[in-house]
Amino acid sequence: MTVDHAHRVLHHACRRAGLDPAPAELIRRAENSVYRLPGEVIARVGRSGQTAAAGNEVRVAHWLERAGLPAVRALPGVEQPVDVDGVPVTFWRALPPHQEAADRQVADVLRRLHVLDPPGEFALPELAPFVRVRDRIAAAPTVSAADRAWLLGYLAELEARHAELPGGLAAGVVHGDAWAGNVVADGGGTVWLLDLERFSFGPPEWDLVSTAVRMTSFGTLDAAEYADFCAAYGHDVTGWAGYETLRDIRELRACSYMLQHAGRSDAARAEAHWRLACLRGGSGDRPWHWRRVF
Repeated sequence: MTVDHAHRVLHHACRRAGLDPAPAELIRRAENSVYRLPGEVIARVGRSGQTAAAGNEVRVAHWLERAGLPAVRALPGVEQPVDVDGVPVTFWRALPPHQEAADRQVADVLRRLHVLDPPGEFALPELAPFVRVRDRIAAAPTVSAADRAWLLGYLAELEARHAELPGGLAAGVVHGDAWAGNVVADGGGTVWLLDLERFSFGPPEWDLVSTAVRMTSFGTLDAAEYADFCAAYGHDVTGWAGYETLRDIRELRACSYMLQHAGRSDAARAEAHWRLACLRGGSGDRPWHWRRVF
């Protein structure tokens, strides 16, 4: 979605919600386009066809508020999500000034989340580890036909491996996208969960792998920092027999995300093709030291 399209969608949604879109400030454009509105309101313009996921996010936010676990709060008094021709828009209270949470803080909030009983008033969807990966590969603007065919074949291989995962921790509530950018801490030390649209019912290992791959795959976390994370959570997912499968799925997800955005800049294209080369075995052993471009 272009910036102009997202802005038009936001204007329509704001008018329907009774909010003023005129001074909207674009603060992030990635999987969603995120805007700051007057009155400490944050608006998120999602992707076409993701209205059900946005609805899940709003329901989860209300449930977490009742459960007492700090997370982004849906703006009260607005029926959400607002669907504009298939594109969902949601409105949120702005958080206090914050930064990415420390690894120990991420572990602590995940430990607290994973022991919650699932909500009784609505059913969480089953974890979908491959959601949107096929679409991203199909739409990747800079991928050759040969690379696209390889990616789709690798995706099929991982789907088969995932179907044969060994048993592990008891399934329960999971965040679904628990990387460090989706867990933040404010100046008072409160840790907040962000981006709730992938909340689901599934194996806790899926959330833990997001931190583990920073050490084993991406080289942004050293062994001592990872040990601190494991001590805070009480479990090391890398010792589980299913770790390599979930690791490989996380790597493919991270690669497909960057391939989706490869047309945005030379840096994004270079990073996307570096990630693809790593998966195809052309860049040596892990960790590969992938970079965050935006």
